[in-house]
Amino acid sequence: MIRPFPSLGLLDRVFRVLFPGVLLLLLNGCASVSYYGQLASGQLQLLQSREPVAEVIADPSRDQKLRAHLTQSQKARTFASEQLHLPDNQSYRLYADIGRPYVVWNVFVTPEFSLTPQNHCFPIAGCVAYRGYYSQSAARGEAAVQRLQGMDVSIGGVEAYSTLGWFNDPIISSMMGWGDERLASLIFHELAHQRIYVKDDTEFNESFATFVEQEGTRQWRASRNLAPDNGTQEQRRDQFIQLVLDTRTRLEKLYAQPLPADQMRQRKAAEFERLRSEYRQLRDSQWAGDKRYDAWISAPMNNARLLPFGLYDQWVPAFSVLFRQEGGDWVRFYAAVEQLGALPVGERKAALRALAKSKISAG
Repeated sequence: MIRPFPSLGLLDRVFRVLFPGVLLLLLNGCASVSYYGQLASGQLQLLQSREPVAEVIADPSRDQKLRAHLTQSQKARTFASEQLHLPDNQSYRLYADIGRPYVVWNVFVTPEFSLTPQNHCFPIAGCVAYRGYYSQSAARGEAAVQRLQGMDVSIGGVEAYSTLGWFNDPIISSMMGWGDERLASLIFHELAHQRIYVKDDTEFNESFATFVEQEGTRQWRASRNLAPDNGTQEQRRDQFIQLVLDTRTRLEKLYAQPLPADQMRQRKAAEFERLRSEYRQLRDSQWAGDKRYDAWISAPMNNARLLPFGLYDQWVPAFSVLFRQEGGDWVRFYAAVEQLGALPVGERKAALRALAKSKISAG
């Protein structure tokens, strides 16, 4: 059943319910007033900017390209619930024009000689390896403070995120630069977070959502009688990610050694130069000069820039095996994922490793 669109009065009541919990955190010193204040303010502004997608599509005064893009998005949204068995709510049946290229900016922080992220814990999402800011200037301010303390810092803009079903998440104007298929895959990914989310396990959550995104997009293409993607872009992405992950592995071994700081910095810099060199060799010898990652690889390097890699796809092979074991049945697959998520973290990771290993053996 379709639920009615929430009124601003309902939003006010929701925030009145949530505010005491936030206040309690502030009083306990878990976060600064300014940080949690900008989170609450930014989320409220986003919610207040929402409007039904159907009304935007029906309004002839709105941009025709926007209306056409949203029309296609709603076909994917219906497919997500009817065929992928993802939540059937008002998320992504709403639209919000935020007037900026990103909805939030995430700040990643690590020590100079460590790949262990500076984690931050929140009442709903649990602990994550970044801090999000609705203002780019605020994110830059936090980054500057961390750099003064000798930390490695990276800022990444985010076009969309999920509130895990607490609110009806909108399609955001920051997502409108994508093609129809990329927008569809994003909807599948974010709705997957609403379907299953395990507190304090970013790798599990993101890998699960990434698998749903990839398999959902494959089925979405098939449903429209489109030829399967030849996999070239995905293969190159995987190759690039592997280069970064190999660099992380070498850096972890380096940081475990008892070296003087100056020598550690020199060898750290050498590893980043090795990454650049290996990327250029791969690009020129196997990718026919495809330069899609040139901007990233040419920017200043540090530990924090490597953090997002691996979070989104570490366990994708494991979930792929699990999906096949459940006969490609989405409902059975979700039940099996929920069972995995309920395991103690050590048992959960062991089970995922076993699944991933079985894929490698079979492959």
